Amino acid sequence: MKKVLVLIPAYNEAGSIEKVVDDLTENHPEYDYLIINDGSKDDTLAVCKRRGYHVMDFPVNLGLECGFVAGMKYAKRSGYDYLIQFDADGQHVADYIDDIYDRIEEGYDIVIGSRFENEKKPFSMRMLGSTLISFAIRLTTGCRIKDPTSGMRMYNRRCMQVFSKEINYGPEPDTISYLLKNGFKVSEVQVEMRERETGSSYLTISKSIAYMFKMLISILFIQNFRRKVR
Repeated sequence: MKKVLVLIPAYNEAGSIEKVVDDLTENHPEYDYLIINDGSKDDTLAVCKRRGYHVMDFPVNLGLECGFVAGMKYAKRSGYDYLIQFDADGQHVADYIDDIYDRIEEGYDIVIGSRFENEKKPFSMRMLGSTLISFAIRLTTGCRIKDPTSGMRMYNRRCMQVFSKEINYGPEPDTISYLLKNGFKVSEVQVEMRERETGSSYLTISKSIAYMFKMLISILFIQNFRRKVR
């Protein structure tokens, strides 16, 4: 099996980080992991240090984009073949990493752990935003991505190179659209996700609406002005 790094960005996840890491290491020791503690104000770092977890600590909150790019650079420098982004809040299920790994081995650059590859997307304001983003991606790239907002994505070495050297973009749907336009191959694998057990999502209704409009504007317009990947 090729080398896989599970990247776990964490901000104020003291209540869930132990369960997430212990489930991963106990049931899937074949995968390495790295926690990015993004300036947490709770005891996330203290928990990681007490348990001896592998952690990269940011003294202040820099945001998901910076932590993601730092993880990409670490994975590339350390010789990993694949990197998978994995939430620290307990919603992602480690057992599905095997399925995502098998799919990316077929020659894809990115494989998304999709809630809706084989399941119908429920109707809600948040899912309406996901549907509109999917439509925008298909309109501009010709590719159908059913779960563009899923944060469970595996990337190959080609992606590591691009994120480490050429672009400074976060792991968002507009970045997936950008990479599709540059010829990257993207696939999806059906996964199930748990409900968050501790803490709360930062995405309120108003923030979700703002996020949706931001992604739509970026996909439909801004992408046209980004330079091509070399």
